[in-house]
Amino acid sequence: MKEWSELSEKDKIQLLRFPAYISLLASTAEGGIDKKEKNAAIKLTHIKTFASDPILFDFYKTAEHNFEKELTNLDHELPHTKEERKEAIEQELYKLEDVLKQLDPVYASVLRHSMKSYKNYVSKAHHNILEYFIFPLPIDGISD
Repeated sequence: MKEWSELSEKDKIQLLRFPAYISLLASTAEGGIDKKEKNAAIKLTHIKTFASDPILFDFYKTAEHNFEKELTNLDHELPHTKEERKEAIEQELYKLEDVLKQLDPVYASVLRHSMKSYKNYVSKAHHNILEYFIFPLPIDGISD
């Protein structure tokens, strides 16, 4: 199974930005990611190092090392209007498809699924924590 660690350095760096781009895409703030969303994304990246599909543990452990810095840098580099920002992020995610095609199909599928749950979790950062106690349902993004 070809995993992310077997990619070229350039492709590894690009793939390690995947969680940051997904977090920024999920952001609801005009002009950038807000503090609640950023904190949720940072927390989730840490949680994913031990609470994701086991084949992704190494990916998330490596992504966690520079995640906050990468998230901040990308947040500042991207356009600040919501529509331009969304378009720029989608272009980067489109480029990531070429990288994902190099991976084993099972690994790529698991990673895509994980990123979808990631996006859902960050986009719900503004929900009241009491919702999760009142409705004892699994929290998107923590359990895949």
